[in-house]
Amino acid sequence: MKKLTGLWVGVFLLLSGASTLAAQEQAGGMTGPPKVLVIQREVIKPGRSGSMHLKTESAFVDAMTAARWPTHYLGMDSLSGPSRALFFVGYDSFADWEKDNWAMRKNATLSAAFDRASIADGDLLTEFTSAAFVYREDMSFQAPVNIAQMRYMEISRFVVKPGHMHDWDALVKMYVDGYGKAVPNAHWATYQSQYGTDNSNVFLVIIPMKSLSEVDAGLGDAAKFAGSMGESEMRKLGELTAASIQASATNLFEFNPKMSYVPEAWVSADPSFWKPAKSAPPKRGAAAAKPAQ
Repeated sequence: MKKLTGLWVGVFLLLSGASTLAAQEQAGGMTGPPKVLVIQREVIKPGRSGSMHLKTESAFVDAMTAARWPTHYLGMDSLSGPSRALFFVGYDSFADWEKDNWAMRKNATLSAAFDRASIADGDLLTEFTSAAFVYREDMSFQAPVNIAQMRYMEISRFVVKPGHMHDWDALVKMYVDGYGKAVPNAHWATYQSQYGTDNSNVFLVIIPMKSLSEVDAGLGDAAKFAGSMGESEMRKLGELTAASIQASATNLFEFNPKMSYVPEAWVSADPSFWKPAKSAPPKRGAAAAKPAQ
């Protein structure tokens, strides 16, 4: 594990386009983070990812599409850590989450389709968890982005030491102020855990990217930030990091359009990605079975 100071700096190497699944769309396709973010996590059995998991997940997407359901979600596959999938669902409030749940229960056709899909999907999983987070605007920086154009997401999870929330607040403020001066085009969204397993004092820093080349570009941004802060401020930053962070982990995920149910505006913005053409079924017969000589 990296040293805490280095880990925290590493998280902010990628501050070139962060936000999360949109609750509201703004001008130019920019979208703002939802106030409530529900994250469902599926840990997949070895050898059961890829096409097998896509098949079971497509049943959920088909059910939502057939119902023309107004609530959308974004699905992602892990590129690091255990083989798993994440699903992001955004709401304006917990009351809206409740309304959505009740509406789905009252829709017999949709509920039945979800029950069937859940049984098939469950056979591929070793674990399923659900957690709810609230958006912390004060710990975020220029969060709205055109999320439909993003393809990856780096997610960092921080556990703050009990009794050290004040140190954490001061640490985050240093990054917000420092990047605002040194890298004004930086963006990120921060969420605080409200409900879930082991969720006490847990924060997520969520960073979508158009390309993994942004990871490389972020190295230069970190250098600009450190140079702007100066030696004494960087020393203080390290002290606050060590004092406030109990544990942390950072992982990378890739958007998967085939297991996402996204707004039509996203599809219209980039149909080749969000609605890829289905492969033609293989031809049958001797001509297809044996290549031409």
